[in-house]
Amino acid sequence: MRAIKHLVGFLCVILFAKSAHSESFSDWTLSLIKKNKLNPDHFSFHWAKPDASVILQHRSDVLMLPASISKIATASAVLEYLPPGTQFKTQLKSSARIVGEQLKGSLYLVGGGDPSFVSENMWFLVNSFKRNNIKEIVGDICVDDSLFDSIRFDGSRESVRVDRAYDAPVGAMSFNWNSMNVFVRPTKPVTSAYVILDPENEYLKLENLVKTKKFGPAEIQVDRDWSEKNNIETVKVRGAIGENQQEAVIFANITKPDLWSGANLKSFLSQRGIQVLGNVKNCVSNSSMEILAEYQSKPIEMILSDMNKFSNNFVAEMLTKNMAALSQKPATLKVGVEKIQQHLKKLGFDLQKDFIILNPSGLTRDNKMTAYAMWKLLLIREKDFSSMPEFIMSLPISGVDGTLKKRMKDPLTYRQVRAKTGMLNGVVSLAGYATDMSGMPIPFAFMYNGPGDSARARSIIDQIFEKYYSQR
Repeated sequence: MRAIKHLVGFLCVILFAKSAHSESFSDWTLSLIKKNKLNPDHFSFHWAKPDASVILQHRSDVLMLPASISKIATASAVLEYLPPGTQFKTQLKSSARIVGEQLKGSLYLVGGGDPSFVSENMWFLVNSFKRNNIKEIVGDICVDDSLFDSIRFDGSRESVRVDRAYDAPVGAMSFNWNSMNVFVRPTKPVTSAYVILDPENEYLKLENLVKTKKFGPAEIQVDRDWSEKNNIETVKVRGAIGENQQEAVIFANITKPDLWSGANLKSFLSQRGIQVLGNVKNCVSNSSMEILAEYQSKPIEMILSDMNKFSNNFVAEMLTKNMAALSQKPATLKVGVEKIQQHLKKLGFDLQKDFIILNPSGLTRDNKMTAYAMWKLLLIREKDFSSMPEFIMSLPISGVDGTLKKRMKDPLTYRQVRAKTGMLNGVVSLAGYATDMSGMPIPFAFMYNGPGDSARARSIIDQIFEKYYSQR
């Protein structure tokens, strides 16, 4: 009997110690927030093990602005409607006759909604086409992007447009994330800087207004001006770069995805010795046309990795329209978002109290969610073996890649966290998995909505993980 009493007492001490540790961690976290002169009421977080034992919890039932961790809900829905292994097709088709080395009519570039169609894939498509032994296309390049509607910037995004790559337009036929690279190098002696657009094609016209200066960093501004009259996008590059500076690169979006894709096809064909006599136009193909070349995208799980690791808003909206295309053509973002909402409801979430999802990328202030609901969604994803490996693979790894490449590089946290980041003005978020002592994943969700320095809020979240791993 005495031995049993000693054992019970020993277990009580252990339980009390664990409770005290939990409380001290919570107290330490709130103290850290106050020490950094931020208001704890502007934070919400839920971090608990799969058995629901809480590590940290604070205002986790309050609806908050999530920013880009909204993409976790999008990814979850994508894996239901477009399961691992799904691929998208981009085709070159024509109804014209091939006479000798001539195609006696137009060549159709048919978009299948592939968000990952880039230069390497265009080369594959063009090289496949070249094996038809066609050296001249008598007609036009006709771009068919009718799988999606023609709305390039959905109203659910933030209303102010910017010309950076993260705000790229959407189209069923898209190329290089509908963005261009603007490279700027200084010249010697000091004169106009060297500017090059990549890729180069007849869609773009460069106006180089950049100067090389004696000293100082690169201060470059890129503006675009679309002309409906001649289907040319003028790219005005202004500013200055110091003569000893390294090459600067700016990623800017384009205006017309269909014409942009067609112009790049025309350029790539030219580089393979195939001349196009006509222009680039928007057209609609038909099923009776002969397929002259076809490219199948990488699997959906790798595209989800592009979306989550680099927080790519363009990919999020493209995948959402692909979900819509399963039941409606042309596909709309509204129907795709309804698919996400239906998915969340099917999993048991309340679409008013748990999640309010109106935009798939999080590039909006209208999305809302609770930290607890996000934690629960991550737990559901972890337990679904049919897509769990692909989902976790898509998340950035602390100190290694994606949007976490420069965060949590300390040896304690390095490679220990896989999570999606989020950021808008006054919004900082992080949601994903952290390992426990046995190496098993523990879901978590952190959100900050408030004024002040966003970098400070991010630093607080990173320090919380450092503290956790220092006490294991």
